[in-house]
Amino acid sequence: MAMRTAALFSLALLALPVPLFAGAAAARPPVVLELYTAQGCASCGEANAHVAKLAEKPGVLALTFSVDYWDYLGWADTFAKPEFADRQKAYVAKLALREPYTPQVVVDGAAQASGAKPEKVDKLVAEAVKARRDPPEVRFSGGTRVYVGSAHAPKGGGEVWLVRYDPREQEVAVKSGDNKGQTLIQKNVVRELTRLGAWRGKPAAFRLPAASEEGLKTAILIQAGRGGRIIAAGAPKA
Repeated sequence: MAMRTAALFSLALLALPVPLFAGAAAARPPVVLELYTAQGCASCGEANAHVAKLAEKPGVLALTFSVDYWDYLGWADTFAKPEFADRQKAYVAKLALREPYTPQVVVDGAAQASGAKPEKVDKLVAEAVKARRDPPEVRFSGGTRVYVGSAHAPKGGGEVWLVRYDPREQEVAVKSGDNKGQTLIQKNVVRELTRLGAWRGKPAAFRLPAASEEGLKTAILIQAGRGGRIIAAGAPKA
């Protein structure tokens, strides 16, 4: 059964358009901006607003990750999940930081700045736009599969992550804690984060699980392991 499955998978790869696997120049991937924020964080409101503006810029994929480690202050973040905080902790180790904090912005998994300093965030984004890249191609098929092409892989290989986020502005009325009485606005709030598998520089295909709720957008991140740099990102065409 395993041999038959492998054979069918190989045939599926051969049936894909040739440019995906022939080393053709892939479209330039978007700059991936990750905001780590919390509804119980008194200094996060302005960072949320600035990232919402950056989310409208072409060539920028802005993702809002809500973390739960400020919940003890009196307000449980309505979007937070433990895996989001775990992702941020991986960056803390990789970027040699003392501890996780909010609001934090990580750009392309390679550089970070306080979300409370918009000028520094803008500088990181501008530098990332100019950075030289040679990414693998990311292509979607029927909303059920994603194919990652060939390219130079980082040492130890890379990981393929599925991110699903809500593109709508979310208004949250905070009823307790440091932001009591305020209505916070968040955009591109991540609702799902799933590791699909490993990528080692050669063409690979991954099945996309069904979304947990309607209205979510899908993004794929190809990333070096353990909070490393983001090599490529892609999304289905609208």
